[in-house]
Amino acid sequence: MRVLVACEYSGRVRDAFIARGHDAISCDLLPTDVKGPHYQGDVFDIISDGFDLMVAHPPCTYLAVSGARWWAGRETEQNEAAAFFMDLWKAPINRVCIENPVGAMSKRFRPPNQYVQPWMFGHPETKKTGLWLRGLAPLMATCVVEGRHGRVHRESPGPDRWKRRSTTYTGLADAMAQQWGGADE
Repeated sequence: MRVLVACEYSGRVRDAFIARGHDAISCDLLPTDVKGPHYQGDVFDIISDGFDLMVAHPPCTYLAVSGARWWAGRETEQNEAAAFFMDLWKAPINRVCIENPVGAMSKRFRPPNQYVQPWMFGHPETKKTGLWLRGLAPLMATCVVEGRHGRVHRESPGPDRWKRRSTTYTGLADAMAQQWGGADE
């Protein structure tokens, strides 16, 4: 399958699909953190290039409830973020997953098809994340672990805090590639 991983700089989801034999590319305005197929630029430059599946991680700064206390006076930014999310949803790709934390899109669009947590995929963390799915089945947990904690929410302040908080856990990326990678079979 040809897989587009939109708004991904870490390469984790891209590399999980590549490891399963798929032709995957990540795309972000930022350079990739690890070597691999990556388009640095606007996702809409390549979104119509014949992809079979897109996993998108649009920025959540103005959409996640964790930042709701800062939304006042940021209606323009929130409207732009919601429009970007919806433009990704309308992509000419048959199978689409848009990942985003609990937030505004549940009311602006619709609730996600499912919520996932890192602890469902082998990581003892909590980070409730919605998956809006089109043409894809909900993910099944692969390795439920105990000892859950919310380290993500207590990340130390600093210039890379947003990156550490937004990076996809490898267990979730592997589950996406394993469970959705055979969608054509």
